[in-house]
Amino acid sequence: MRRILIGLVALALLAGGGWLGFNLYVQHRATAEVEAAFDQIRSRGGKAGHGKVAFDLMTRTLTVEDIAIESGQQLQTSVKIAGIKAVGVRQLDEMRFSADSIELAGTEFAFDGAAEQANRKAIYKAPQITVRDYSGAIRIQGIPASDSLIDLYRFALTQFTSVTASSLAVPTVAVTVNPGSSAPGNGDISYTGLAIENINRGKIDATKLDRAAFTFNVQQPGRPDKLTFELSNVKTIDFDATALAAALDPQKANDDDSYYRVYRQISAGPYVLTSAQGLRAQIDRISIDDIAVQPSKFRPAEIMALLPKDQTPPTPAQAREMLEKLAEIYEGMRIGKVEVGNLSIGTPQGTARLNAIRYAQGEFALEGLDMPATNAERLAFKSFSVANLMRWAAQFSDPGQRSAPDQLLGLFRVLEGVEIKGMLAPYPRSKKVATIDEFSLNWGQLVGSVPSKAHVVAKIIAPTDSTEPDHMPLIAAGIDKLAIDLDLSAAWTESDSTFAAPATLDIGNLVRAQLRVALGNVSRGVFSVDPAQAIEQAEQIEAGPIELSLRDNGAVDLVVAQFARMQNVSRDAARRAIIDMIGATGEQVASANPDAAVAVDAIARFVETPGQTLAIKLTPLGKIAGTELIDLLDSEPIVALAQFRIEASTGL
Repeated sequence: MRRILIGLVALALLAGGGWLGFNLYVQHRATAEVEAAFDQIRSRGGKAGHGKVAFDLMTRTLTVEDIAIESGQQLQTSVKIAGIKAVGVRQLDEMRFSADSIELAGTEFAFDGAAEQANRKAIYKAPQITVRDYSGAIRIQGIPASDSLIDLYRFALTQFTSVTASSLAVPTVAVTVNPGSSAPGNGDISYTGLAIENINRGKIDATKLDRAAFTFNVQQPGRPDKLTFELSNVKTIDFDATALAAALDPQKANDDDSYYRVYRQISAGPYVLTSAQGLRAQIDRISIDDIAVQPSKFRPAEIMALLPKDQTPPTPAQAREMLEKLAEIYEGMRIGKVEVGNLSIGTPQGTARLNAIRYAQGEFALEGLDMPATNAERLAFKSFSVANLMRWAAQFSDPGQRSAPDQLLGLFRVLEGVEIKGMLAPYPRSKKVATIDEFSLNWGQLVGSVPSKAHVVAKIIAPTDSTEPDHMPLIAAGIDKLAIDLDLSAAWTESDSTFAAPATLDIGNLVRAQLRVALGNVSRGVFSVDPAQAIEQAEQIEAGPIELSLRDNGAVDLVVAQFARMQNVSRDAARRAIIDMIGATGEQVASANPDAAVAVDAIARFVETPGQTLAIKLTPLGKIAGTELIDLLDSEPIVALAQFRIEASTGL
């Protein structure tokens, strides 16, 4: 029995000694691996050090204390971590390891100056970071050789695309920012409740941030200000870092025209901005869907390279080049939809409100605008292109250069139309308000920079105003408001060189007018931005048919009543006098063109019997140059009328 007991004790001592020896070996191996990772940084000229390294074999827990890393390049970046604790560490293979959880305590990241961001400083502090179910590389791969921010972003994305984790939580982050001499003002930022779910080799299912608060001191000449921003409930869905990595890959920058989706959705709100000067702005919600980038055009490195290295303002050529590059970047971005809800801006002078800002498929719209001076249900810009706006602005980057006509006309490439609905427009000399129920102006079919197609629709309700002398006849007739409905279009057809401009004007309770003007032999050169060429080509234009239709809804009686008041006669006498004047004028016209007598008789009948429709059609008797016709209308209108065959009729 004694021998057995002695044997068990000896065996326990041997096992304990073996376990202790193995544990020491494992800890030595862990220390060596940590040191090897730090040697990578030192080999690049940086500084890297750490305190005690320990590994508990029973719980497979690795701890590293007092980590300090500094770059050895122009961008002075540094990382300090009070301690890292990884629980359940396992080596998956020679290149990767996993851990059930990793906790970082007292993390601080700072950068100070860069080639692209001269004298700018920022310090990020996170007291606690927790990662669950982590898997990643044992050693850092592909440390960038330069201090370019783009290279650093690309490096960070590369590391991120090799990592998996079920969650990452950062309860608080505090940031101190000093923008340096290039941008006056410093500030503090705090983030609360950052949580990331399901990280899988560069892809993230969801991210949530409870609150972000920004405070900045703005140095303005004689009027310093303090701005405070607060953003809550920030969420992202389906983030893909591999898309950004593709966009920053130089090998794909020239030939990859594919779009890579970066985010499926970003949402946030409410957002509040306050100023010490009395400004307050608030947005209840923000949502952005389907953000994608195209590597062949989305090249931020080119913009970074053009940024000034000091406070020297860019030359006109540099400014133009930067705007051109920005235009390409905007072309390289695709956004499915943007919605901003319930925006308000308050100042000591009043508060402006906006129900929504929407962007989708090139249309940018403001809805529910409520301002002290005006209101509008909707204001929209059709086919709005930020890239073309940048290119248009680039043409004016040289203040000493005079603007050419084609530069000004470049605005037609920025958007293809505007739309207004439900806008209130106050009269300048009274308290009355006109209502723009609908106004839309669209253009397109550009010839160079000049549109050859346009369409205008306007529906306006305008009250009569006693302060306007032209409104007095309407007020005398008991008309307190006018409903005006205009539909005007114009289009050039290149295949047969024709130009047509139909129009309809309906003034409620008065008259409905329809007019159609056609022109022939209209060449492409008419739309030239060269005035000499445009005038030369315009001389070749030929007049076409002209059709006019008037539907009387009260206008005839209004004219008769006004004439009766002016002449102090009865309405019947006034009507007869007007008909007589029409007949006298018609005799002069008919002497030059017998067809005109038909039109004169029709006009007389139109005045004599209210509520009729007058139709007149003018057909050219031969080829008539447009410029010649304009000259005749100005000097000898009767002779000009003689160039047409006239058809006229009336009917109820």
